[in-house]
Amino acid sequence: MDLETIREWFTLDNISGLIQQYRSFGPIPGILMPMLEAFLPFLPLVVFVLANATAFGLWWGFLFSWIGAVAGSFLVFLVIRRYGQMRFFRFLQKHKQVQRLMVWVESHGFGPLFILLCFPFTPSAIVNIVAGLSKVSPLQYGLAVVGGKAVMIFTISFVGYDLVSLIHKPVRTIIIGFVIFILWYVGKRLEVRLNKSMKREEGQ
Repeated sequence: MDLETIREWFTLDNISGLIQQYRSFGPIPGILMPMLEAFLPFLPLVVFVLANATAFGLWWGFLFSWIGAVAGSFLVFLVIRRYGQMRFFRFLQKHKQVQRLMVWVESHGFGPLFILLCFPFTPSAIVNIVAGLSKVSPLQYGLAVVGGKAVMIFTISFVGYDLVSLIHKPVRTIIIGFVIFILWYVGKRLEVRLNKSMKREEGQ
């Protein structure tokens, strides 16, 4: 069975059926699938999120998808941070595009990471790896993952769960945009306070 055949199997109907089959395990399948996508980026995160929203409802589906995606992304980040200097990963660090992205992430911190992680079709596996190889602090990356994944997964869940309502009630679309701004602003303020605290500690 080749990779393309595996990808074709991961349809909304198949994943929804899989969740129903293992419903006795509660939220575990709904959490594990988005977590697995962080390690196997060819898996369709959008399908997992939509299946969770269908199987568990909008809010519970969002929560399970968000927990799994955040946990998976942060685990990848920690693995790369811990083992990134090994020979297996050195070819990544020498890649010019990866080096440029690392410098960009290090110089801008939370902001660009948050924005990148807000979009469902951003290659989050690359973002996780680059952040792990960079000098971005785990707290900065954790804030970006928690906020960015919340925006991205809620948007997918909301759109997939009630597409008709989203079209006919534009107020909801405006609310989503407002939530994105609030999450970005709060994360940015937390980063500023963190940087000030670190500078004070370095000056002591």
